[in-house]
Amino acid sequence: MVDIYEKINELYDRRLEVELGGGDERIEKQHQKGKLTARERIELLVDRGTFVELNPFIEHRSSDFGLEDQKGPGDGVVTGYGKVNGRPIFLFSQDFTVFGGALGEMHAKKIANVMDLAAKNGAPFVGLNDSGGARIQEGVVSLDAYGHIFYRNSIYSGVIPQISVIMGPCAGGAVYSPAITDFVFMVENTSQMFITGPKVIETVTGEKISSEDLGGAKVHNTVSGNAHFRSETEEEALASVRKLLEYLPQNNAEKPVRLDVAEEEDYRPDLTDVIPFDAIRPYDVRKVIEQVADAGSFMEIHKEFAKNIVVGFARMKGETVGLVCNQPKFMAGGLDIDSSDKAARFIRFCDSFNIPIITFEDVTGFFPGVKQEHGGIIRHGAKILFAYSEATVPKLTVILRKAYGGAYVALNSKSIGADLVFAWPNAEIAVMGPQGAANIIFAREIANSENPEAVREQKIEEYREKFANPYVAASRGMVDDVIDPRETRIKIIQALDMLRNKKEARPVKKHSNMPL
Repeated sequence: MVDIYEKINELYDRRLEVELGGGDERIEKQHQKGKLTARERIELLVDRGTFVELNPFIEHRSSDFGLEDQKGPGDGVVTGYGKVNGRPIFLFSQDFTVFGGALGEMHAKKIANVMDLAAKNGAPFVGLNDSGGARIQEGVVSLDAYGHIFYRNSIYSGVIPQISVIMGPCAGGAVYSPAITDFVFMVENTSQMFITGPKVIETVTGEKISSEDLGGAKVHNTVSGNAHFRSETEEEALASVRKLLEYLPQNNAEKPVRLDVAEEEDYRPDLTDVIPFDAIRPYDVRKVIEQVADAGSFMEIHKEFAKNIVVGFARMKGETVGLVCNQPKFMAGGLDIDSSDKAARFIRFCDSFNIPIITFEDVTGFFPGVKQEHGGIIRHGAKILFAYSEATVPKLTVILRKAYGGAYVALNSKSIGADLVFAWPNAEIAVMGPQGAANIIFAREIANSENPEAVREQKIEEYREKFANPYVAASRGMVDDVIDPRETRIKIIQALDMLRNKKEARPVKKHSNMPL
């Protein structure tokens, strides 16, 4: 007669088999590639001792192409829940040591189950991706399995934060799940994303390219914009995920946690030295952020992509805010296709999760050129305008220097719903810069004068005094106040406090039709 202890011992033997994944040899190969195992990654991500595994004994049920003779403990993915900084998260971690992490029917079922639990419990969802792609032996079933994950990524978008960490290959249909999620992390030299790999591309087009050059971390962080963060090691990437989660609420029905922070002097005298008075001289807007936000609190998003705009999370008196800032160091801070997409996506995330948006504006306009026009700058530029207009969270704008043309309107102006707009006294708010305006308005007068250059300079100054200052806009209510730059942090903190209980309704509709 079998006693209960034999059954308990059998349970632990089975658990040990599952935890070993593909076995010691394959685990060693994973380590030789500079990669951690699925379970080692989970240990680094969640608080010590908090991970609870779900569906550990699920296995595939395919009997084609020899799969009936192959065991796959856990079917190549570890799923469950744990805590990060004391707050719950749900996750999956693909196990490359079992079937190369390839996704099949039951693999996807495990992921879908834990995604549903995350949504029901209103907690962030993190996916650690390391997979050879679809499990070819399971045929169309594996493609259907991907669909169940994509569907959940989509319907839970804006409900719970979703984060993807690429920690190995992520190819074919697998890349669409990370693309739908809110933030994508990649690791230098060991993670890649692409629809078709180098061999397929060479066969079809004749082009030769390495996996890293085609879809590595650097490419997706700097060129395509498909990834938001690039880390040198897996440990660094997972630490960054933990840091990001500190800024986010658990779901769309909550606000981010407000931290207790050390008291700081809010009057910032050094701000007057940060921005050159000369409107065409560049500077780094991050220096403004350093002066205005809580010390050391800024976490930049999409740092290496579309550098002419800076976005990220920071804190003001411990409260999470989203920052959208023109960057005069690149392209004079003008808006182009990529920066419009980058900003619009970030604005919509902040609005989805109740994070106030602060805009630091110093913009020359939308970037001109045939390439931009033919690339769809009209459509892409409309995204940023649409995102600001649609957002109902507290929205503040500080015009630091230039605010020209349609870009002035698009960057959270009063006319598209800003709650408060402040301007520094040196701000120039106009249809275009004084030089361009004077050349158009007074073209004939300048051309017919005895000293065209002197007249041009005179007209430029005349235009600047009449229009290119904050007081005309302030007199029409387009600027709520012209402020001392040194009081910028004070004004923002006061405004955030005033807007803490803001509620703003929109017309009832199924959803908007954003210009994608």
